[in-house]
Amino acid sequence: MLLLLFVLGLCVGSFLNVLVERLPRNESVLFGRSHCDHCKHKLLWYELIPLVSFFIQKGKSRCCHKRLSFQYPLVELITGIGFVLLFRLLLALRSFSEVGPPLSLPSILYLLFSIVVFCSLLVIFIADLKYEIIPMEMIITGIIGIFVYQGMQFFVLHTSYFVLRDYFVGILFPAILAFLFFFCLWFFTKGRAMGDGDMYLSFLIGLITGFPKIIVSLYAAFLTGAAAGVILILQRKKGLKSHIPFGPFLIVGSVIALVFGDAIIIWWRTLW
Repeated sequence: MLLLLFVLGLCVGSFLNVLVERLPRNESVLFGRSHCDHCKHKLLWYELIPLVSFFIQKGKSRCCHKRLSFQYPLVELITGIGFVLLFRLLLALRSFSEVGPPLSLPSILYLLFSIVVFCSLLVIFIADLKYEIIPMEMIITGIIGIFVYQGMQFFVLHTSYFVLRDYFVGILFPAILAFLFFFCLWFFTKGRAMGDGDMYLSFLIGLITGFPKIIVSLYAAFLTGAAAGVILILQRKKGLKSHIPFGPFLIVGSVIALVFGDAIIIWWRTLW
């Protein structure tokens, strides 16, 4: 099962690379064959085998023999590993003492929509890091994935009203506040301090983390972003007025919040 998920992740990762390259350029992701980055030669099927083709060709294109970006196998590998880790996390969260099969309908839905959100964030991370553009299509995909999952829990799985109320108070409302915070940064600085894509991404991050982890997420994002900016300035790769994409730091902050958020919140409370 893990091997199948890994191979599936490699294939999906290959498509994510297409999204990374085409969405910032407003190109169709459904039509048009993949081509060489350098000479635009249309690639054959055996040049598009995830992970394998890159290493067989020694990281170079077959047509013009120019070096290919390491982004392609890296995104494919990260996606494959991500699929496996999400499945293992699902098994770890589920209590096997419960009556019923290990992979029930709620578990399968959770896995599917977790994969949708994971892929959306990965495309946003690479696209913003490479082109300084956050594809709105991926933000919308992530938001729809979360809302559909919550809607199916309420209408199909008969989640109680109180759970829906807690979802609004603990997740939706903090996501709206995060959006408004970034909107103010964008509006009052006229886009100099923050891009408009970052405020929509903050809403998605808020839906993923909820309260109070959204505070940890934003704190970690600004902290890591400031640290990276200082390092780049000291290395003279960026100036004081240079633009640094903030989307990757928002995503890194959300990962930190999801993994270490509880421990960080407990530590903060001990300081207070």
